[in-house]
Amino acid sequence: MSKKILSKDELLAAHARLRAAGEKLVFTNGVFDILHVGHVRYLEQARGLGDALVVAINSDASVRALKGAGRPLINEGERAEILAALRTVNYVIVFDDVSPRSLIA
Repeated sequence: MSKKILSKDELLAAHARLRAAGEKLVFTNGVFDILHVGHVRYLEQARGLGDALVVAINSDASVRALKGAGRPLINEGERAEILAALRTVNYVIVFDDVSPRSLIA
């Protein structure tokens, strides 16, 4: 597993380190089931807004709740690994809710 894929506690610790260093953490989320160039461009722009980028991805269960049976096409572990492989992404976290609100509250 990539060191970029974090639990909620690990993400909170990373955020505290960045804040202590005076750095800005940018947050975005999505399903990212079929990664395409539009996603990559979006993530590059998001990363440009701060010093580090965290991408929260919907768990398989929350994707099914949002998009119905048959989705996701790519499981959450593989989606997280694909995003973590992008140089523009600093951290990835998987969340179970339909909304990532609990991660940013």
